[in-house]
Amino acid sequence: MTMLDPGPLRDEAAHEPDPVPAGLVTKETQIIAIYGKGGSGKSFALANLSYMMARQGKRVLLIGCDPKSDTTSLLFGGKSTPTIIETSSAKKLAGEEIGIEDVCFQRDGVFAMELGGPEVGRGCGGRGIIHGFETLEKLGFHEWGFDYVLLDFLGDVVCGGFGLPIARDMCQKVIVVASNDLQSLYVANNVCKAVEYFRKMGGNVGVAGIVINKDDGTGEAQAFAEAVGIPTLCSIPANEDIRRKSANYQIIGTPEGEWGSLFADLAANVASAPPVRPKPLEQDDLLGLFKPEDTGGNVTLKPATQADMRGRPFVTRPSLEVIYDAV
Repeated sequence: MTMLDPGPLRDEAAHEPDPVPAGLVTKETQIIAIYGKGGSGKSFALANLSYMMARQGKRVLLIGCDPKSDTTSLLFGGKSTPTIIETSSAKKLAGEEIGIEDVCFQRDGVFAMELGGPEVGRGCGGRGIIHGFETLEKLGFHEWGFDYVLLDFLGDVVCGGFGLPIARDMCQKVIVVASNDLQSLYVANNVCKAVEYFRKMGGNVGVAGIVINKDDGTGEAQAFAEAVGIPTLCSIPANEDIRRKSANYQIIGTPEGEWGSLFADLAANVASAPPVRPKPLEQDDLLGLFKPEDTGGNVTLKPATQADMRGRPFVTRPSLEVIYDAV
C-alpha cells in the first residue's frame, strides 16, 4: 500500500484562510425585477427602457417572465421568440442540449429572451418560472457580463414562482409599474407587501420606485408612492401617439425620438435609485387614495340574516342539544 505524504496536507491546514470581506458588497451587474398588473404598460415601459439603456452604451439583458411574452414582442417589432420552456422540452425529447443561441436574440445591443409558461389549463406558471431560471443557470447566467439584467414579471400572480427574485434575493431591487387606477395600485401594493415580508425574513431586496404609466394627471399613483415611501422614477403621459406606437410594436425610447428625453431620464433614475424598504398600505388606506364615489368606498357592510338567505321569515328553533349542568 502506498502511503500518502502528509506534508502538503499539514501545510494547507496551517495556512490561515483569507479574512471575510468587511467592505460594502457590490455587484457589477444590476439585476432589477419589474412588476405590474397585466395591461398596466409594464412590458411597454421595459422594452423602451432596455432599448434606451443599450443606446447609451450599456450591456442589457431583458428576460421576459410574463407568460404573455409581451416584452420581447415589443422589442422585436411584434415577432415572437422561442421560449426557454418550450425549447428546453423540445430539445429534451430530441435528446439534445439547449444552447444560448436557441433562445437568446438581440436588437441594437439589447439581448432578450422569454422564459415562457405552460399551455392554458396545463401546469403552474410559477413552476415554469422556476424551471426557466434553473435552465438559465445551466446556460451560465451567473457568468454573463451585463451592466443590467431586467426581469419582466407579471404582478397579478402572487404565487411563489413569480415572487422568486424577491424570495431568493436574485435581484437587488424591484420597480413597480402602475397607473392612476385602483387595480394596478392594488397590485403594486401587493408587490410592496411581498418585499416587506421577505425583508422581515432576512431578505435584502428593496423597491427602487414606481413608473407611472398612462398618467392622466389625477395623482393617485403619485399619492400611493408618497404613502408607501418610494420615489416616482418617471411619469409616462396618457398620450395618443404613445398608445398608437405601442400598439404597433414601435420602440419610442430612442435618443433622437420625441420621447427620448423621457426614457433617458428613466434610465438614469433606474440606475441610481437605491432599493428602499416600502411601507405597504392596508386596504382602507389604499381606497382612501381615491374619491369614495369613484371606488364605491362609501358603501357600508350590511350583515345578512337567515331570513335573507331563505327569502322568507325565519324563526329560530329550539336546539335539541342536551346541556348538562356543571356538577
